[in-house]
Amino acid sequence: MSIVTVNGVKLFYEVTGDGFPLVFSHEFAGDYRSWAPQISFFSRFYQVIVYNNRGYPPSDIPTNPEAYSQDILIDDLHQLLTHLNIAKAHIVGLSMGGNVALNFGIKYPEMCSSLVVAGCGSGSTNREEFEQNIRLVVERLEKEGMKNVAEFYSVGRTRIQFKRKDPRGWVNFKDQLAEHSAIGSALTLRGVQLSRPSIFKLEDQLRRLLVPTLVLVGDEDEPCIEPAIFMKSHIPSAGLAVFPQSGHTINLEEPVLFNRVVLDFLTAVEREKWAKRD
Repeated sequence: MSIVTVNGVKLFYEVTGDGFPLVFSHEFAGDYRSWAPQISFFSRFYQVIVYNNRGYPPSDIPTNPEAYSQDILIDDLHQLLTHLNIAKAHIVGLSMGGNVALNFGIKYPEMCSSLVVAGCGSGSTNREEFEQNIRLVVERLEKEGMKNVAEFYSVGRTRIQFKRKDPRGWVNFKDQLAEHSAIGSALTLRGVQLSRPSIFKLEDQLRRLLVPTLVLVGDEDEPCIEPAIFMKSHIPSAGLAVFPQSGHTINLEEPVLFNRVVLDFLTAVEREKWAKRD
């Protein structure tokens, strides 16, 4: 087990393979294990780095609410890469991790060879409903614990597609979610999801973002479709891929397609064939 202390907390991380660094940042309902199909595939070509955010064991679980924010997660990632002596990497993120990847690219563009931003932007539309749902999950985490929350969270309207396509993989996802910390998850929802800026509020930063960027979204991941189109429209070097009949967890729902699309993108970037719009 590899552990590094960043910003006063211990983070778990794992490095697999050799080559140019490729970093994966996980979603709220996942952890480093959620990237298993990508670790197996991309470690053939790259040095793959996965890690658990604060609040996700075996990383530390601070109990101070002020220890959780999107900016803090970005700084955690920055310090992790500094610890690993990584000056530049491809950065991939899903959902919460997609927001981290995108905003890491905005803050540290010199450290990013490319960005893959998947399933990103929940809360940018239907804000009142989003906040109500977050507070409901937090309340149930505090009253019922992680196992009960995993039972209903894993069959949400953007998660049920995974269960339909891959029942066994979905059970594994649900079981791993049930192992998370209820305290860490509740504080992450409050400090990160409820407080991060909407994708629509990043328009000026997106227009200035010159890092090659691939935006990925499932066509049934309704909260993320408009933000995905917005990112494609405003990031000069962005491309957009939409996964058919897919929900939120597209790296697990459609691992072969996800890996192929991302590999083609990385290859184009490395050969300087990824276009920037005029």
